[in-house]
Amino acid sequence: MQIPEGKKIYFSSDNHLGAPTHEDSLPREKKFVAWLDEIKHDAAAIFLLGDLFDFWFEYKTVVPKGFVRTLGKLAEIRDSGIPIYFFVGNHDLWMDDYFQKELNIPVYHKPKEFTFNNKTFLIGHGDGLGPGDKGYKRMKKVFTNPFFQWLFRWLHPDLGVKLAQYMSVKNKLISGDEDAKFLGEDNEWLVQYCKRKLETKAYDYFVFGHRHLPMEIALNDTAKYINLGDWIGYYTYGEFDGVQLDLKTYEVKL
Repeated sequence: MQIPEGKKIYFSSDNHLGAPTHEDSLPREKKFVAWLDEIKHDAAAIFLLGDLFDFWFEYKTVVPKGFVRTLGKLAEIRDSGIPIYFFVGNHDLWMDDYFQKELNIPVYHKPKEFTFNNKTFLIGHGDGLGPGDKGYKRMKKVFTNPFFQWLFRWLHPDLGVKLAQYMSVKNKLISGDEDAKFLGEDNEWLVQYCKRKLETKAYDYFVFGHRHLPMEIALNDTAKYINLGDWIGYYTYGEFDGVQLDLKTYEVKL
């Protein structure tokens, strides 16, 4: 894809809307919607890299209530012709086809390659990648198992959503969250994952979320790993102007 002159590609991750409560996350949601409204004027595409919601589950006829400001703004932007891509995170991995059918936004469950202005990107949420994190990887296998999802679907939504929201906030193994501090390149699993990918193919940018920590790490002379941070404490996002990708902070206060 060649980005039109004056246009940019934007990347965002880890909003965790609904956490720890709807009331607490509402100001963050309003700030995120204000950012979306601002970038729509020069966006060539928008990438949402997971954990937009702190919990999401699609029953056959029901989705979790709330988040209407975000969903409405995404619908407006997508209807205007701007592509939006969504990568599920560990908190909204039970996303199915609601975004595709209702908003015309494709949903990806694994990292995917894109090329913009001859720059090659590998993009995803980032959970469960690289060495280590074995406890979470085992838990993810359970959560993505069709039988487990079938059992959960039989819970009444009022009970199922409430239970899942409680576990999402309280259980660190489920959330996959670590303290938001840099662990060093040898202990950052996503850094190790990116370096291994570079052994078989050249990339310019690896763009992930999940760590809740803004990071820009040069992997070699040409490749860079970008972690987008979050919209809880940092309000950081990625901006690619067709030449380079930079991390920026949204400063607007509502």
